Amino acid sequence: MTEAADPDRVRLDKWLWHARVCKTRALSAELVGAGRVRLNGQPCAKPGRAVGPGDVLTLVQGGRVRVLRILAAGHRRGPAPEAAQLYAELAGLAEEAGAARTPQNDLSPGARLDCGGGGR
Repeated sequence: MTEAADPDRVRLDKWLWHARVCKTRALSAELVGAGRVRLNGQPCAKPGRAVGPGDVLTLVQGGRVRVLRILAAGHRRGPAPEAAQLYAELAGLAEEAGAARTPQNDLSPGARLDCGGGGR
């Protein structure tokens, strides 16, 4: 499905960049390609996977597990206040994800690929 076919969906790597989760689109593609992002609880290794409002991303950034619910697709990399409107941080779920780590789904800081973002 292309962006032209569904304007409410965008590539995962592009969304991570638009939302300022990663500093560059290349770093966001590398993060996803390394298997360090979960989409709706399932491992996702394809940067081109389409995401949209309602999807939930789980990733490690800055030594902590972040769980983000996508609120909007975003169609440009705007200023930080605009990027912050693209997602909601689900803090309670992040704590559960950190406590429920297993060797198969390890998202620990030692296993992370830092995408260079600092959050909001």
